[in-house]
Amino acid sequence: MIRAEPTSSSYKKPTILISGVGNELRQDDGFGIAVVRRLQESNNLPEHVKVIETGIAGISLVQELMDGYDALLLIDAVSREGKPGQLYLLEPEVPSLESLPPAAQRDFLADMHYANPTRALILAKAMRVLPKQVYILGCEAAQHDDFAMGMSPEVQNAIPPAVARIEKWIAEFGAATVVKSKFCV
Repeated sequence: MIRAEPTSSSYKKPTILISGVGNELRQDDGFGIAVVRRLQESNNLPEHVKVIETGIAGISLVQELMDGYDALLLIDAVSREGKPGQLYLLEPEVPSLESLPPAAQRDFLADMHYANPTRALILAKAMRVLPKQVYILGCEAAQHDDFAMGMSPEVQNAIPPAVARIEKWIAEFGAATVVKSKFCV
């Protein structure tokens, strides 16, 4: 039996969905949307990566995940008591819907808006469309409690480093998860 070396066509790049979440009308909460818009404008991503803006419409994220992806990267503003503008790459633990008490499950299923990203991830997991690898690139918000447009300077300045970090993450993620096809001659 002779083993042939895999050709470049025998490598499968993992499909990645990048989703910008948040609300532009709540100051720094618009970070995720601003970042994905910058990514879309740069037109610098490989074809196995899809970038979407889901804003506060978590159900559209779940619908997109139904197409099947190997990884999901959410971009969002976070509050982790760090310096405003600080970036974090997080791996969330998504609870299962079945782990909730029956009354909480009914309440969860009664709200079909799924504006909260956590709720959208729980629904995607229950529907078995959540990728095995889920990450959040979060930016520490400075102001997000008021109903007003415009991000703080710290968060605005974090957009270019966030884009660079995402591009680097995509390259590293793809290299770390390349699947080789094995075949025999």
